[in-house]
Amino acid sequence: MFERYYQELLNFCTRALRDREAAADLVQESYARVLALQQSGQPVPEPRALLYRTARNLQIDQHRRGAVRAELSSTGQAVDEADEPMREFAAPTACEPETVLASGQAVEALLATIENLPLRCREAFVLHKFDGLPHAEVAQRMGISRKMVEQHIALALQACRRCREGQDLRAKVPPPKKKSTP
Repeated sequence: MFERYYQELLNFCTRALRDREAAADLVQESYARVLALQQSGQPVPEPRALLYRTARNLQIDQHRRGAVRAELSSTGQAVDEADEPMREFAAPTACEPETVLASGQAVEALLATIENLPLRCREAFVLHKFDGLPHAEVAQRMGISRKMVEQHIALALQACRRCREGQDLRAKVPPPKKKSTP
């Protein structure tokens, strides 16, 4: 699994973070979490998708921590450096069963959405988003115009966005209330 997805995941994270060393750390942490999940005996049917989702979640967490630190420092409050090492030992929320289940379901829904895209649209999307190719190179490989590649990718992104919004709506719906018997 490591050799198979490492480079593409590293490229994905490097583009998002614009820092190759930070991206390498993030990819390593993603692999560690997915490996820990596999070793716990829980089946991981789509390790690549889980790696990407884990990496993305770690990027979001990193951004949030930076925003909190910036807010604290702008208000004059000191971030307690002594507590910082202890925060790393806290159990990651990504390993909680509910989070893993919800994440797995979201990944499955996104993969199904991508799978249901028209063939050429899916091909352009995968080449650009997962393989990291620029629009011009995707157009050259597929033998179509760059504008057509942009249209395919925009269509795929819209489909993925609708899928995510549907997942978010389902997550916000409260469970039905139990009727009390008199």
